[in-house]
Amino acid sequence: MQNPERLSQLSKEQLLKYIDMCAKNWLAMDGVWFQSVEKKLGMDEAMWHDVEIWKKFTILEAQRIKEFLQLPEHPGLEGLAQALQYRLYANLNRDEILLEDGALIYRSVDCRVQRARERKGMEFHPCKPVGLVEYAGFARAIDDRIQCAPVSCYPDITDDTCCCAWKFWIKEKER
Repeated sequence: MQNPERLSQLSKEQLLKYIDMCAKNWLAMDGVWFQSVEKKLGMDEAMWHDVEIWKKFTILEAQRIKEFLQLPEHPGLEGLAQALQYRLYANLNRDEILLEDGALIYRSVDCRVQRARERKGMEFHPCKPVGLVEYAGFARAIDDRIQCAPVSCYPDITDDTCCCAWKFWIKEKER
C-alpha cells in the first residue's frame, strides 16, 4: 500500500467511513459508465460490456478477498459465505446468506442499483445475465468446485421478497 501512514492515522470510525465512501464511489462509477453506454448505444450494448467487465473483475475481486481472508484452496460454501461479506458492495446492499441442505443461498434483500434506477424512473437493470457471470465466476475463484444458479433475478423474479437470490452448491469433480 502506498502512503500507509495516511490511513494508519485514522481512527477506526474514520476508516469505516472511508471504506463506505470507497464502496459508494466504486458503485457510482460502475453505474455512471453503464448509464453512459446505455444512453448512447442502448441496453444491449451496455449489457455486453457489463458482462465482459464482470468476467474479469469478479475473479480479481475474489482472488484478493481469498488472499485477504487466507482461505485454503477449497474453502467450500463456508469460505464462500465469508468471502461474499467482503465484496465491494457488501456494505451497500442489505443481504443475507443462508446455509441449508448442502447449499448456500445468497439473497440481496435491497439493491442500491435497482433502487437508484427506480428513483430515476428508469427500467430496472436486467442483471441476470451479468449475475450469471459475476456470481458463478466469483464462487469458482473462491473454490473451483462451487456451482451457481439464479433463484430469482430481474427480469426473472420468482421471489418478490428480495431483489435477487442465488444458489451455490459443491459439485465434486469426477475422477
